[in-house]
Amino acid sequence: MKKLLIVLFISGSTLLAQTGNSSPDSTAGQQKENKSSGPSKWYYGGNVGFSFWGDYFYLGVNPLVGYKVTPQLSLGAKVGYAYISDDRYNPFPALKTSNYGASIFTRYRIIPQIYAHAEFAYWSYEQISSYNTTQNTYNTERNWVPYLLLGGGFSQNIGPNVWAFAEILFDVINDENSPYKSGDPFISVGVGVGF
Repeated sequence: MKKLLIVLFISGSTLLAQTGNSSPDSTAGQQKENKSSGPSKWYYGGNVGFSFWGDYFYLGVNPLVGYKVTPQLSLGAKVGYAYISDDRYNPFPALKTSNYGASIFTRYRIIPQIYAHAEFAYWSYEQISSYNTTQNTYNTERNWVPYLLLGGGFSQNIGPNVWAFAEILFDVINDENSPYKSGDPFISVGVGVGF
């Protein structure tokens, strides 16, 4: 799992909502408008991510909720769940596991399309701790890994209630139990659709 991971995120009606024509504050989520009292400062959204290559499969869901403190500054929280099937350990059986965690974030829009992003995340990973080569089995242990992700992104309206986005974040903690190499970027590219 210590590879550069580029994941395509596609958001749908179950994870985000929007009424009216307003710019999104999150990369995949868009603002919800309250018709009786003007635009709401609350927004919600999220993403569904998937990735597969060779003997590796990943499927994750990450809903979020945010609050616009000002038109440029927002705060929010995310929760996440990911299912992984990793069969790269032949002759050992595939590792089928779930990872989960949560995060809090802040985002500052420099201009409507470009934003700076900071996020503290805490994720639980099940990882192989030892191998028994005589029985072709392994033992696993679960570790909690902190991340401090810093970076930014770009979002662009490409149609009514449709936004394309790209985001790059870097972990500055680099915990020893992290499944990612030090310096590996967290890259998200996708489309957000509001309904």
